Amino acid sequence: MILRLTRFARRLLVGGLYSACGAVVTLLIVAVLYLETRPDLAVWHTADLDEEFTEISHVRRFADYLALEERLFAQLHAQVYAKVPASERRLLNRYDRNSLSDPERWSPNWNRSFELTAARPKVAVLLLHGMSDSPYSLRTLGQTLNAAGATVLGMRLPGHGTAPSGLVEITWQDMAAAVRLAMRHLATQSGGRPLYIVGYSTGAALAVNYALATLDDGALPKVDGMVLLSPAIGVSPAAAFAVWQARLGRLLGLDKLAWTSILPEYDPYKYGSFAVNAGDVVYRLTQQIQRRLDSLGGSGKLAGFPPLLAFSSVVDATVSAPALVRNLFDRLPQGGHELVLFDINRMAEMEPLMTSDPAGAVKALLDNPVRPFALSVLTNETAASRTLLVRSEGPGDSALTEFPLRLAWPPDIYSLAHVALPFAADDPIYGGQALREGALIHLGKLALRGERGVLQIPAADMLRLRWNPFFPYVEGRVLAFTGLAGAERVSAEACRARGAC
Repeated sequence: MILRLTRFARRLLVGGLYSACGAVVTLLIVAVLYLETRPDLAVWHTADLDEEFTEISHVRRFADYLALEERLFAQLHAQVYAKVPASERRLLNRYDRNSLSDPERWSPNWNRSFELTAARPKVAVLLLHGMSDSPYSLRTLGQTLNAAGATVLGMRLPGHGTAPSGLVEITWQDMAAAVRLAMRHLATQSGGRPLYIVGYSTGAALAVNYALATLDDGALPKVDGMVLLSPAIGVSPAAAFAVWQARLGRLLGLDKLAWTSILPEYDPYKYGSFAVNAGDVVYRLTQQIQRRLDSLGGSGKLAGFPPLLAFSSVVDATVSAPALVRNLFDRLPQGGHELVLFDINRMAEMEPLMTSDPAGAVKALLDNPVRPFALSVLTNETAASRTLLVRSEGPGDSALTEFPLRLAWPPDIYSLAHVALPFAADDPIYGGQALREGALIHLGKLALRGERGVLQIPAADMLRLRWNPFFPYVEGRVLAFTGLAGAERVSAEACRARGAC
């Protein structure tokens, strides 16, 4: 009897396993079929631009990097622009020379690396943009820093500024190698003056990775300070599994599976389509940072990590603000580091409609008695006012200081967004108050009305804030942090007194 029950249980278990495997296979087939119903890939998704810089490129000088970039853009013209079919030549196609989205309408083309030199530079600054982005995103900050006396290098990272196909094969090692090349170039140009890095999103992660590498490699030029905007230090672990979608696509010969999203390319300075590999690259880069922090933490070398000034929105759909604290700030010893958080617009009274209110997490940070970094929170003066104030605490402080700002929330905005922080209100492409320049497309207030489900552009993308109403505050803080607006210790009060806020 017991033997028969054991056999029955075994058959039941085997049957259950077969059923589970069948269900998984069925779901996988359904998912693949769904992904294959997406729009067909265009020439900009499939072009093989092999003039791109990689970790193994025989490039030792930044001048050679620029020469390679010149050949890359010639290849882009030959393999993409020249091959766009007549049916795709439209008013809003980035790869149509007659469109409003053509980046060549504006000189220079901000998809390329750029240098802004100063006759007598006080500091040198490297700008690192985000994933799927371009040097345009930090153009305004770069021009401000240059006008204040900095030599500025806006780096075009490998895989970017050309066609979305560039994201399919890049690695974080390729981008890290480009950062090392740029820093050596800046160190040569600076003549011993301070070196800073300003990084946005993935560019911020590359900046942190480089700074950690200098603590182990004395041959790398040291960083005197870093500014991080919407830093991609903590991303969803789901990114580690998404890469299997692309691998399955290669196995089955289904090229669409290499893409998380396949969208029209209407933005002149940012890809609409996003490759699965790009998300995997960011995840692997963040894991590399954690490994380096683990290694350096036990050796005491983290004491040499350069001062850090980071800006983040408390709500961010791309990266995790709590993970930024947990995975970076809490792991660094005291060393002049500061995190600036932009709270939601409390006057908007959107809390009942939100999936979660970040107020609890912000309060926990302010109340933490052993916090090893300074914290500043930009929030409403009162629940009945759109005017902002800054609540600040130094590392380990119990006393909270408050300073009013000359800034206020616009009436129709309830929070910032990951993509908004580096852009001024009057940015000609992404700003909310932009003046048109040379008949370029304006995306800052893109809100097309009609029926849902008709457009390929997700409504969430159109509603996402693309510009920062508090950009003057960011600009003033960056100038002071880099020593270009006076040598005094940066504070919200000093910023306000100078009129920069």
